[in-house]
Parts: sequence; C-alpha cells; structure tokens
Amino acid sequence: MKPRFSIDPFLVKLFLAILLASFIPAHGIGKPIFGWATNLAIALLFFLHGARLSREAIIAGASHWRLHSTIFAVTFLVFPALGLLAGPLFRPYVTADLYTGILFLCCLPATVQSAIAFTSIARGNVPAAVCSASASSLLGVFITPILVGLVLAGSNAANLPFSFNSIGKVMLQLLLPFVLGQLARPWIGAWVIKRNRMLKVVDQGSILLVVYTAFSAAVIGGLWSNTPLSSLIALVIISLILLGLVLAMALILGRLFKFALEDRITLIFCGSKKSLTSGIPIANILFASSAVGAVVLPVMIFHQIQLIVCAMIAGAFARRLSHS
Repeated sequence: MKPRFSIDPFLVKLFLAILLASFIPAHGIGKPIFGWATNLAIALLFFLHGARLSREAIIAGASHWRLHSTIFAVTFLVFPALGLLAGPLFRPYVTADLYTGILFLCCLPATVQSAIAFTSIARGNVPAAVCSASASSLLGVFITPILVGLVLAGSNAANLPFSFNSIGKVMLQLLLPFVLGQLARPWIGAWVIKRNRMLKVVDQGSILLVVYTAFSAAVIGGLWSNTPLSSLIALVIISLILLGLVLAMALILGRLFKFALEDRITLIFCGSKKSLTSGIPIANILFASSAVGAVVLPVMIFHQIQLIVCAMIAGAFARRLSHS
C-alpha cells in the first residue's frame, strides 16, 4: 500500500477557517451563537464516538500490557517531559502564548485513525494499535487536563487563563456525552457504524466550528499582531525537533524492552502521534476563548508535520518488509 504525502484536505479546511476568522471574525450577537453551536457540536461528536467505539475490541487488545504501558508512557510522560526540559531552548524563539500551546500539545492523547492506518501500512500490530489508540483517546479526557495544569504550573511560562476547575467542564462536556453514547450503543451502535459519512461530517464540522470561533476571539484580541513570522517559522522547526526526539525514544524503548518488530512499529506510530480531534475541543474548554487560538496553533502545525513524516516512515517499513 503506497502512503500518501499530500496535504491533509481537512487541514486545508482548518486553515480556510482561520482565514475566514482573520477577515470576518464572529463578534457581537454572532459570538454567543457560535459559542453555543460549538458546544453542542462537540457534545454530539463525543456522543457518536461513544456509540461507535467497541468495548469488545478494546478488551481483546488489552492483553499486551507491556506494549500499552510503554506507549502511554511515551504519550503522557516522555512528551510532556521533553516540552518542559526543552523550554530554555524553545522559549527564546516563540511567544509565551505559543510556548504554552507547545506544552499543551505535549500533553495530548494519541490520534486514533492515523495511528492505526500508519501501523497497518508499516505492517505493525494492528489489533494492539486499535486498543492503544482508542484507550489513549479515552484516557486523554481524564489525563490531559490534569497534565496541562501540572505542566503549566511547572513551566512558569503560562500567562493564559487556566484553572483546575475547568477539568470538571471537560468531564461534563466531553466525558458525559461519551458515556451516554456507550450506554446507548446497544440500540444505536450498529446504525452509527453504518454511517461513517455522517460521523465524518460531525467530526470535521465540530472541529471547524471550534477553530473558527477560537480564532475569531484570538484575532479580535490581537493574535496576529502579537505573533511575528519568526515565531511561526520557529514553531515548525520545534515541531520537527519534538517529533524526531519522540520517534528516537520510541525506537530505543522498543529495542530496550525487546519487543517484536511489529510491536516496535506500533509503539513508534501510537506513541508519537498527537490528536488534533481531541486537542481542539479540550483547549476550547480549558482556556479562555481569547487564548484558544494561540494554544491550538502549535497543535495544527504539528498535526500536518506528523502526517508527512510518519507517512514516509510507514512507507520505508513497508518497502523493507516486502523485500525481507
């Protein structure tokens, strides 16, 4: 299977939403309307994901606890530690708000779809990838808000409004709809699974709403006038450095723990990915509306970079294994 190197079409839509917010931001009566629409769309998104996710698939893949523990350690421990330790290197080149976004990025759970897809392309352990990525996405609702609070407190870099009280909002707006979806799964699960197109529309539509609403508030608050081009260029370089370090750590840990090749492949792709789909809704709840744009910008840039780099790595594994 040939990996694709083209730009993710959804990312194009995201940047179009940013452009729209930059020139026609939501303000006045439109601001609360978009705010309510965003909250409803996110709740619907997590409800449908709860109805769609198979508990049986997660239980079946959970037996490989050593691999999953290592993946979670890379996602929720190694990544945040790198973000903090590299602070003295990163902070001189980006604004304080963008560095807060980098730390937020480091605390996010793994992606689901792309982590599984790249594991499949590279001929890794797909059942383990399904289990790990799904569990990471679910655990992220609990772990990410707590990690963000701890990391920002430890960095002394955050000047963006954040409160541990917002963790309760995450549970209410994300976890509650997810649990309700799981409870409704016996009745609507099969119907939801057959309607992937509908789920994709809700998935992408809710994220686009969040991005437009967040960047509208950020633009009105002076995001672009306070963010020099040099900081955006530095953000791309920092994303490459972070991804490279995590990929190297995943490779080293896989060999250190003597995992089979297919499990090392799973560790590489599930441990190094960060979820845009989970990150943007969580940021929308954790931070004030005027701060969300700066926080999610590093997540969006890292998302495209990880897709390109991981596509290249997956292709290299596929070619190597096809000749062995």
